[in-house]
Amino acid sequence: MALPLLDPDDPDATGRHLLALPADIGHDEVETLAISRFARATWEVVPTTAAPRATGGARGLRTPHAAPGVLRLSRHSTLHGPYTVDRGIATTLGLPTAAGQAYLLHAPVERGDKPWPGGGDRDGLARAFPDGLPVRDEERVVTWLLAAARRLGGAVRTAPVHGGVPALLIPDPAAAVDLTVYTDIWLEPEAALTVMRQAVPRAQLNLPAVPWAGPPPGTGQQVVPGTESMDGVRRRDLHRRADDHDIEALTNAAPMNAYAVIADLDLDGIISLEIGGETTLPPMIAALPWASQGAVTYRVRWEPADVEELEAERPSFSHRVARGRASPLVIAVTRAVHRAVAGEIADAMDFLVDPADLQA
Repeated sequence: MALPLLDPDDPDATGRHLLALPADIGHDEVETLAISRFARATWEVVPTTAAPRATGGARGLRTPHAAPGVLRLSRHSTLHGPYTVDRGIATTLGLPTAAGQAYLLHAPVERGDKPWPGGGDRDGLARAFPDGLPVRDEERVVTWLLAAARRLGGAVRTAPVHGGVPALLIPDPAAAVDLTVYTDIWLEPEAALTVMRQAVPRAQLNLPAVPWAGPPPGTGQQVVPGTESMDGVRRRDLHRRADDHDIEALTNAAPMNAYAVIADLDLDGIISLEIGGETTLPPMIAALPWASQGAVTYRVRWEPADVEELEAERPSFSHRVARGRASPLVIAVTRAVHRAVAGEIADAMDFLVDPADLQA
């Protein structure tokens, strides 16, 4: 297919947010990621896959280029492309040399407050928008561009602000460590511990180690401050009623709706398996029949020794080394959980992941 060539002199190419991707990424993959974030995303103009026919004329044979597609993301925003990007265009626009195609974002410019100084900026948004971060629809679509770039190995070139220099944001795919399993099966704590220990034998339940054994001996019999005016009969009766209330609460306790299993990785931080129920789900999960009323989530998270490094655009070498050792364990835990409860797997950006693609 002959895609239209991106014109580096076109104001559209220089004045809009741009998603740059490798040449081998199909537009269907971009569509899937759009539907994962925007439930009503759809092609208004589908990129053609038909080979264009050459046309003749006084200047000889000419090969026409297909029109770019138009992908509706929201009521206000559309994504136009793909356009072909060659090495010369990439150099002119300051894109990575690996970029082979690009999409242009047509979205409203909606800015809010300036970034807080000293805060985390893993995606580089504060660097790209120093005068005011995107809000509302622009924020939603720009964060999706960054998520798509991280998933597909691409980059985002932001539109210049007030005639300034555009920023190039290249999200690190390796930074997206966490994974989540969505299912309709609930595992009790001991069962979840057994599953996680298949991948990390040192895992432990994150529950109180010693159950409450009741009040100390003599409670309700001895005089304590505030009960001096009570006689012994009234004090014992009050204690008996309190005991009855406690027994009722312990006997008919509310069912557990959340808990965690953790594994201490020493210098590499902690891996946690957090189990709970959720009703706010990614669109592609919410559309499944078994998730119509919500789902059980098994979130596999990695927390480094220095949590501030998680939000650093360029984390330290030691953080990247620890992350490289922890990532295979996160994958192994996720695979063990998926074998036990089935369901769907999503990455840190809430994009679905094929279990076959998870390589430890």
